[in-house]
Parts: sequence; C-alpha cells; structure tokens
Amino acid sequence: MDAFEEEQGYGIGAVSRRLGVPAPTLRTWNLRYGIGPSRRSRGGHRRYDATDLLRLTEMNRLIHAGVAPAEAAEQALRLPSRPAPYAVPASTGAVPTAAALARAAAALDGPTVSGGLAAALTRYGVAWTWDNLARPVFDKVSALQTRTGGGIEVEHLFSDRLLAALQPLANPGPAAPYGRAALLTCAEDEQHSLPVHALAATLTAEKGIATRVLGARTPYSALNDAMRRLGPAVVFVWSQQPSTGDPAPLALLPAVRPPARTVVGGPGWALPLPAGVVRVNSLDEAVTTIADLVLSGTAVRRGFVSGE
Repeated sequence: MDAFEEEQGYGIGAVSRRLGVPAPTLRTWNLRYGIGPSRRSRGGHRRYDATDLLRLTEMNRLIHAGVAPAEAAEQALRLPSRPAPYAVPASTGAVPTAAALARAAAALDGPTVSGGLAAALTRYGVAWTWDNLARPVFDKVSALQTRTGGGIEVEHLFSDRLLAALQPLANPGPAAPYGRAALLTCAEDEQHSLPVHALAATLTAEKGIATRVLGARTPYSALNDAMRRLGPAVVFVWSQQPSTGDPAPLALLPAVRPPARTVVGGPGWALPLPAGVVRVNSLDEAVTTIADLVLSGTAVRRGFVSGE
C-alpha cells in the first residue's frame, strides 16, 4: 500500500503547492490564528483535510482582498466542515513511473491509467503530474508512432483518461474562491486542447481561481462573444502548431470593463505579438502569470516572456 494512502490527508508541502502559500506562512497562520492541520496520520504526523484546505483558501482570498490576517482567519474558521469544491480526489493506489503508465496505455488498460493519474494528482498535484507523467508518456507514444506508424489508439486512450482526470479539478463548484474568472481556449482550428485543461485544473485546484474553458478549435468570434458575456480578468489562448498561431486576431479581441489581459502559450505563435499580449513558455509560468493578474491585478513581473 502506498504510504500516502495510509496517512490520508495533505502534508504542508502539498498544501503549499496547492494554495501558492509558502510553508513558513502556513505554520505562522497555525501558530498565531489556530488555522492549521486538524488531523493526525497513523504515524503521528499532522495532516490537513478538505475542510482545512477550504478554510485556508478562504483566508488567503480575504488577505488578497485587503482583510487583516487575524480577521481573515476568524472569518475562515466560521466556515462549516465540508469538502473543498476544488479538492483533489482520494488516491486509488501508488504513483506509477512514466514508463509504467506508458505500458498501461500501450496495453489499452484504461483503469490502470486512470488509477495512476488519480494517485499522482492526489500526491503531487496537477503541475507535477503534467510535467513528470503526462508529457513523458506523450513523448513515448509519439516515439511509438514514429517507429511503427501506429499507436493512434494509445494516444487517444491516454488523452481521454487524462482529460477525465483533469476536468473535475477545473470545476470551481458553487462558491469559487475568487470572483473574475480566467477564460482559457485554443486558437481557432487548434485541436490540441489538453494543455488548456491542465492549466485550468492547476489554476482551480491549486490556486483557487475560477476558470472557464472553451476548448479546441474555438472561433475567434466565439471567443469574442464569451469575453463580452463573462468579463474575464485574463484570456489565455493556446497554439500548438504554426498553422494556428497567427497573432493578428489577438489585436482584435474586444475591450471589456474592467480590462482583461491576454496571455498566450504554446510553440505555434508567430512573433511579434500585439502590444500588451504576454507569452508564457511553461505550465508553471502560465499559472504564476495568470494567478498574479487575477489575484493582485499587478503588472506582469520580471521573468515572463513578452511578445516584443
């Protein structure tokens, strides 16, 4: 049995990654305000449960809104015991290696693939699972396709199981912690949508940010309509292939109030990008950039790649 499965709950490192709050800050909140882990594992280690995560997320939201930490903690502690709407579901087994997961996909063993992904998402979160399992498995499947000319069915099965694992995490539930959403979509005619779903799951499950996903092959006219209807804080557009990476339509996105920032990702984009459009080069960079824009509204910080 996997050690994490035995302990049940979340360690401080996992909570820090999910909420984007440094572990020393979490310890301070526990000591000063009594908002911390409420259970112990069989080995005696203190663990956070779903209610703890919900309360910590609410405290983090209130602090970002300008509430003093003591008052934020007091309000957060009033929340009833219930599962957080963006909590990662319980693990179903040990975390596999990328090679083991690729073998299960090649055998078209959907239950094993689903179980391995669920275990990884529970223990390490979306970003780790994407970088250390999903991308390596896709690389192995791509190598199989190059070598044999087959393997499309393997790619489809793994993509389907990965999408099924990610989509519930991007559901903000009835009470999303933050108001204005991030609107995520693929460029027109772009069919590679899994990176968009991985980003949505990471933002919601690990940052508490509400997301809306339009998915693959979204016409820019539909994106324009969605922006006017939703009024998002950020619009993210993914382009995997050069044939879908024409930046000209980005300059024609509608102005909404309050203004929405445009962020793009993927290797398909041609340069230069329109003024004000920010380009990111990794999942972590996309999460950090969008979270900064949604939560604080500050300018994009040093280290992000602009379209200039």
